[in-house]
Amino acid sequence: MSRSTDPGHFFQTDASESTRARRAAKSGNKHGNPIVLQSKILCAVPDPFSETSIYIAESAGCVRRVDVKQSKDTKTVYRGPTAPVTSVAVGGHGGSTIFGGCWDKDIWSWDRESKSVGRKYKGHSDFVKAVLCCEIGGKHCLISGGADSKIIVWDIATGSRLHTLRDKSDNMMALQDFVIDPEESNANEIVLISSSSDPHIRRWRISLSNASQIIDTVDEETGAQTKAQRDTILEHETSVYKVLFSGDEEDSDLWTASADGTAKCLSRARNWSTEETYAHGDYVRAVVVTSDWVITAGRDEDVKVWDRSTGKLWHIYDGHYEEVTGLVLRDSDKSVVSVSIDGTVRTWGLGKAVLDKAIKEREDRLKGVAKEGQAKPKKSLLTEEEEAELAELMDSGEE
Repeated sequence: MSRSTDPGHFFQTDASESTRARRAAKSGNKHGNPIVLQSKILCAVPDPFSETSIYIAESAGCVRRVDVKQSKDTKTVYRGPTAPVTSVAVGGHGGSTIFGGCWDKDIWSWDRESKSVGRKYKGHSDFVKAVLCCEIGGKHCLISGGADSKIIVWDIATGSRLHTLRDKSDNMMALQDFVIDPEESNANEIVLISSSSDPHIRRWRISLSNASQIIDTVDEETGAQTKAQRDTILEHETSVYKVLFSGDEEDSDLWTASADGTAKCLSRARNWSTEETYAHGDYVRAVVVTSDWVITAGRDEDVKVWDRSTGKLWHIYDGHYEEVTGLVLRDSDKSVVSVSIDGTVRTWGLGKAVLDKAIKEREDRLKGVAKEGQAKPKKSLLTEEEEAELAELMDSGEE
């Protein structure tokens, strides 16, 4: 007997029915020149070999390369997992390997050119939520973080575990993201910044032979936080979904996106205290930064562009009809690509003239001047039970 995946065949509250109807009505819009795929997109990273392409992780259990500008090619697909792929990274010797963190607790790998499945890295006891490639002491390494609150450092070539890291106080929740500090790292060791489903941002010093959490000692008279709190960076109220560095390597600040509804710039010069705050208004899943703009996106489905010089909201790109899960800058920062649970990849211009035109078009739409074409909303490939499980995965640790 077949099972229906149509939400209309199940009991729903008035609120959920209203949300479903709103999304169905919005799903046909062409804003952002959408590339429509058949499963939820959980993560996106730049293609290091192409300014027009990105790699995405899909709930259908695959990683896909998407050309967002020219051919709109989506046929390069890395398959194997039967569970959702939550995160993706490109690394190894010459960037020859694609890595995908998976719901099945493993990190899968594929040859970038042939798409053949390679080694699987097994060690987590829960969903893998973040993966990152780097080089330490001349060795190509993979770093993974999971819902099991563990960070594991792997030797890519051998598949062996070099280090397993946990918070000293055992208060760290599910890993959400991490980034390498470009100023504090060198050829023999890296400083890793991690974020998780709790509000604390942690730092780790990692070499081939040693790995440990960085514990600061701060002058209590001048420090913004107490000595006990300074073991971590605490500038948000709840889960931190994204961390990244922006600026010159010797003067780069840390940018964050959080479930508390804000994106922030944490100043290196001020010992990681908040320098700027952008009040997006709902869970912020992603943030990217250019010399002119700060772009935020998240659960409210909007991609917001902020004037970096004033901190004021400049424009709202609307088009997604479910949560936005990732942002990637492309075309030398002239455009930003957004991906979403709605299964679409959309591209938005960041040039001043393009933004001015978009502002005018949005004003016209809000006045009812422009008419949007409609398309049939696609059916999910997941069952109702799998949809619920995926929603739980996305929201883990947010309570």
